[in-house]
Parts: sequence; structure tokens; C-alpha cells
Amino acid sequence: MERGTLVDPTGRFRIYLGAAAGVGKTVAMLDEGYRRRQRGSDVVIGFVETHGRAHTQAKLEGLETLSRKTVRYRDSTFEEMDLDAVLKRAPQVVLIDELAHTNVPGSGRHEKRWEDVLEVLSNGISVITTLNIQHLESIADAVEEFVGAKIRERVPDWVVRRADQIELVDSSPEQLRRRLLHGNVYPPDKVEGALSNFFRFENLSALRELALRFVADETEEEMLTYLDKFHSSKSFESTERIMVGITGAPGTDRVLHRAARMAARARTPLMVVHVFQDENQPELATLKKTCDDLGATLFEVYGDDVARALSDFAIEHRVTQIVLGASQRSRVTELLKGSLLNKLLRMAGGASIDVHIIAQRDVSLAKTQLEGTDES
Repeated sequence: MERGTLVDPTGRFRIYLGAAAGVGKTVAMLDEGYRRRQRGSDVVIGFVETHGRAHTQAKLEGLETLSRKTVRYRDSTFEEMDLDAVLKRAPQVVLIDELAHTNVPGSGRHEKRWEDVLEVLSNGISVITTLNIQHLESIADAVEEFVGAKIRERVPDWVVRRADQIELVDSSPEQLRRRLLHGNVYPPDKVEGALSNFFRFENLSALRELALRFVADETEEEMLTYLDKFHSSKSFESTERIMVGITGAPGTDRVLHRAARMAARARTPLMVVHVFQDENQPELATLKKTCDDLGATLFEVYGDDVARALSDFAIEHRVTQIVLGASQRSRVTELLKGSLLNKLLRMAGGASIDVHIIAQRDVSLAKTQLEGTDES
């Protein structure tokens, strides 16, 4: 799907998005590279991970492949994309697989491959890349809960939404599981473990639904942008304004991610409000980084009465929906000091503002991640 053009001299940015490893993102990227080359574009492969798949390996033939950088780390040898080689070669289009990949320490000036991609784009080179839906920052924590595995590699939402084109590479759960059984995704010794863990039917169905919804939301935004551009006399923007009240307590990240998904569906920016009551407020560096990754704006306000401070902020900024995490205070504490939620509900109700309470869950995640569930 087509999105707004980036300002020159920035390169064009295309993402092939999939629900899981093995749906065919890398092959789709290589096919697009061939099409661009046939149309006369200067196309090179910056980095493609074949994972030993013969069909993918065969697709590399005929496209110029840049040399990789070899790095020694903890007594092992790794290969990474050579960012400087890409910039020196300066093609019109470069294919860079696995946007969420974490670079081996010492391999370059950036920790994440998406940072490499942004530098390539800033040098006027167009990039075609791949991404699995579970690596999107606002979605990763929800995926962790239902798959029971850590999603360690994440891409900030704002990076993905910056893309000029996002194309879904779709595959039904049944088809993907068959591909696994036929040895087209993982080596034979890993198939059984994958089918009984990450690649369970219910997991693949949920991941596919997330990918479809994300692309559908992006398509709706394009339609509204088009209508607004050609029918400027009418307003097509969402009237919803969403804010989330946060603390530094455990579970805050989950509340933030949930609120970010709500804001994304409503096509509206997310306002994050932290109320502090004295000068010894907790360090918010981690929360600020999470807000930046989600494309949200953090507001720090002072107030002895937290409910009143949140309500006043909401009214001042014409908020229509407030998101909060469920209270972790004991019943006795709430009886003695009063319930923040009940007080805010009364204030918000008087201002016709909806309040959403996000349950706090203690989810035990697997300590080890199934090999191969990151990007492929």
C-alpha cells in the first residue's frame, strides 16, 4: 500500500510484513528487487538471510550482493551487513532483510539494523526490508503473553509508520504449518519443537489477525489522508483524543502498549501523563524511551490530588478517553485513602470522558526464546 512520499533527498522505504517466519517475506523482497532491476534501477543486496532454504538461496542469483562484515564476538564469528560498503556503493535500491535484527556488538556504529536502514535512507538510497508483526514495539508485549516467549528484538512504531509502502505477505496457519512439515522453514530437527511451541495453530491465527489489522488500519489512514487532500472543505480526522495515566510501577509498560494500540486504531496521537506529588519523583528515563518508541508524548504534571490532576489535564486537552492500569493498592489502603479510580470516574463522567481500566497480569514467560522466532 502506498503512503506519503518522504522529503528528498531521503530514499523510499518499503516493508514486507508477515505474521511469522516462513511466510515468504524474503522471497517477496527479492522478487521486487528483480522487478526493479528489470525496470532499469540499480539494485543490490545489502543483507539477505536465507536460513539455509534452497528456494531462497536460488533467488539470490542474478542480483549483485555486497560483501558482509565479519565480526568476532565471544569466541564466535558472525557476519553482519557492512553499512559503509552500502553507502560507498550508493545504489538506487538496497535489499536489507530482517529490520528488527540486533547487530553484533562491535560490528558497526548502530545497535539495531533499523538504525542502519534509517542512515541508508538519509543518504538518498531506497530500502526494501522485511519484518514480522511480533517485533512491532506496541504489539510485542501482547504477543509475549499468548505465545509464552520473550520478544527481545523490537522496532519502534514510528520507524514502521515512516515507510512509504507496507505490504502484507500472507499465509494461512494451515499452509505455514505444512511448509514447516515439508522442511521449507526450519531444519528437520527443529520442526517438531516449532510446531508444538511458537507455531501452534492458535498462535499463528492470532499473529495473522494482528498483521491483517495493522495493515487494514494503515490502509484506512491512507484513505482519510486522500479524502482530506482532495476534499479539504470537510474534516475526516478522528475526534477521539486518548491519554494514559502512568506510574513507575511494574506493569506500566503493558498499560502503555495497550493504550498505544487503542490510539493507533483511533487514528490519534497518544498523550502519556505522569503525575508527581513531590520533588523526589522516580526516574522516568525508561518510560520516556518507551514513549518515544511508541510515538507518544509524555507530559509530567504536579498535583497533590492525582485524580484531580489527571481530570484537569484531560479537560484542558479535550481528551475523550482515559486509560489507566488497575490499582495494585490493598483494599484497606483504598478504604483509608480513597480510591483513585472511583474519584476519577466521577470527575471524568461529569466531563463525558470514557475511562478504560487495563488489568494487571502476572504472566510467566518462557526464559528462552524458540530459535528462529525473531526474523526470517
